[in-house]
Amino acid sequence: MRNGISASRNGPPDSRRCAIYTRKSTSVGLEQDFNSLDAQREACAGYIQRQPGWTLVDERYDDGGFTGANIERPAFQRLLADIEAGKIDVVVVYKVDRLSRSLLDFAKLMERFGAAALCANVSE
Repeated sequence: MRNGISASRNGPPDSRRCAIYTRKSTSVGLEQDFNSLDAQREACAGYIQRQPGWTLVDERYDDGGFTGANIERPAFQRLLADIEAGKIDVVVVYKVDRLSRSLLDFAKLMERFGAAALCANVSE
């Protein structure tokens, strides 16, 4: 995949359960009817729809008002737990920096995702 970091997945070869992760560092603007998290989610959902066999899971993983400097974010921790539980095959983010702004954390995340998930970056 051109825009992703791929690894093995748990589901059947032509079926992938996808989760969208969104993050915004500040809570400014989150009160709007359509905010940055919604825009990220919309772009990611469109990307998933264009991938044969990909299905969006019902669970939402949105962290509004949380920094990307560390991974201590409520929705992100739920996402990691669901990946480890085998509920998710693909994590889709608008930009990779939504996962982490720390290169060290990002490298650790990719190692942790390992055989559990593929990460797709839809903005590039």
